[in-house]
Amino acid sequence: MGRDLETTAARLRDAYAGSVIPPLRDALEPNDVDGAYAVQAINTRFWEAAGRRIVGRKVGLTAKAVQQQLGVDQPDFGVLFDDMEVADGGVIPAGRLIQPKAEAEVALILGSDLAGPEITRADVEAAVANVAAAIEIVDSRIADWKITFADTVADNGSSAMFALSETRRPHAGLDLWTCGMALEVNGAVVSLGAGCACLGHPLNAAAWLAQTLAVRGEPLRAGDIILTGALGPMVPIQPGDSVRATIGGLGTVSFAYGKEGA
Repeated sequence: MGRDLETTAARLRDAYAGSVIPPLRDALEPNDVDGAYAVQAINTRFWEAAGRRIVGRKVGLTAKAVQQQLGVDQPDFGVLFDDMEVADGGVIPAGRLIQPKAEAEVALILGSDLAGPEITRADVEAAVANVAAAIEIVDSRIADWKITFADTVADNGSSAMFALSETRRPHAGLDLWTCGMALEVNGAVVSLGAGCACLGHPLNAAAWLAQTLAVRGEPLRAGDIILTGALGPMVPIQPGDSVRATIGGLGTVSFAYGKEGA
């Protein structure tokens, strides 16, 4: 099985060249949590050895409707690397992505470590230094997004890139529960949501992540970025699109998805 997981990890890495692969049913059962995270870990170690630097984590599957769609009762996580960030107002080359979708999120930047076996939401709140509006650009190396829970976990949480607002705000005084979100593509509103759509509160998602990583011996550290999960439905994007998210109390963040060949 170990060899099968190594082979599966390599298939996913190779797909980053711009191809897609069939779902991973030959190697992973749809709800094989341990096997899927093992594949993710293999690729994380591979990429770290190649010089990529971990800057945080993303939480996915925070919406109950999406969990039900994939037949699971828990979120998942993926790794954020330094080269996944696009500057606020920046451009993502079209060739960098395969079948991307965008979703607006609350990003937390930690001011202190989150380690230990029983991390609470209050611990997370105390550790947060700043909060930013974020857009996560998700992508899948699995053809036509025909994913199971195991597929998306193995594929690094179906992650691709992310943008954070230049404006960062201290957590004190922010209302991350009722804050409204509007996601626009080319000036048209395509997704609406609120902070409470993310596991009931973005801090809940961050607490789940901190607890999960602490148990795995991979605690979150000061300076880490946490993308806490979508506040509304994700939307597909095409080359040439301009994408902007506005989140109440946090401001706006945007990027352009480059035209073909750009």
